[in-house]
Amino acid sequence: MKKQLLNYETLRKVTNSISHSKDPEEIVLLTVESITSALGAKGCAIFLINRETEELALAASFGLSDEYIDKGPVNALKSISESLKEGPVAIYDVSDDPRIQYPEAAGKEGIASILSVPITAQARIIGALRVYTAEPWEFTLDDVNFVQAMGNITGMAIDMARHYKGLKSSIEILKTLRDPKSLKSRRRTPYEGVPESVLPERRA
Repeated sequence: MKKQLLNYETLRKVTNSISHSKDPEEIVLLTVESITSALGAKGCAIFLINRETEELALAASFGLSDEYIDKGPVNALKSISESLKEGPVAIYDVSDDPRIQYPEAAGKEGIASILSVPITAQARIIGALRVYTAEPWEFTLDDVNFVQAMGNITGMAIDMARHYKGLKSSIEILKTLRDPKSLKSRRRTPYEGVPESVLPERRA
C-alpha cells in the first residue's frame, strides 16, 4: 500500500508541476527524477524519436553516468524497438537479451533490468521512457501501469509545451510586425517567421 500511495503522490506532483510549467525541459527533468525516486530504481531516461535518423535522442536522464549516456547513438530500430510499436517491454536480464543495443555498456553501468514504455502525443509515438534498475527486477503490472501513465502524461505535457512555445513565439513576432517603428525600418511578409503549425490555412 505504501508503494501505491507513493506512486499516487508522484503522479500528483508531476501533474501539478506540469499545470504550472510550459517548459518541456523542466517537465522531462522532473519526470525522470520523480520516477526514479518513486520506484527506488537506479535511474530513468526519456528519449524522443528523430524521424530523419531513426535515432532516439536523449531528452533527460537521472541516475545515469555521463559515460553511459555518451555510449553511442541509440537506434530506434535496434534498442528495445518493440516498445515503440507494441507497448511496454520489461527486460529482466540486460546481459542476455538481444533487444539491448549496448549490453556491455549496460553491464559496466551496473544496470540489471530495464522497463521501456512508449511516449505518445495525439495518438502518435514520439519517444520512449525507460527505467533502469541495479538489481534484477521483475516489474509488476502496477510498475508498468505507473510508468506508462507517466509516459502518457509526459507526452501530453511535451506536446502542450511545444504548442505554447510556438504560439508565444508567433505572438511576439506579430507584435513586432504591428509596431510602427518596426514597419518603418523593415518590411516583412505577414507570415514571415511564424511557425507553420500555427498558421491559418491559405486559400489557393
